Amino acid sequence: MFDWAYLDSVGEEIGRSDRFDDPDSAEEWISVSWRDLADIGVEEVALFDHARGCCVYRMGLGIE
Repeated sequence: MFDWAYLDSVGEEIGRSDRFDDPDSAEEWISVSWRDLADIGVEEVALFDHARGCCVYRMGLGIE
């Protein structure tokens, strides 16, 4: 299972997405949802792999 942690400007977790069966599904969801998350103040997201118990990667959502 995979999900996204929503992070604020100092890297503190402020929420989480629903869980996904695989990383492709999680990445597809973030590709259409990132702007809505940025609009509500999410600065960065981190993809978590719950089977391995680790963060796969982090990604900023800033619009420059």
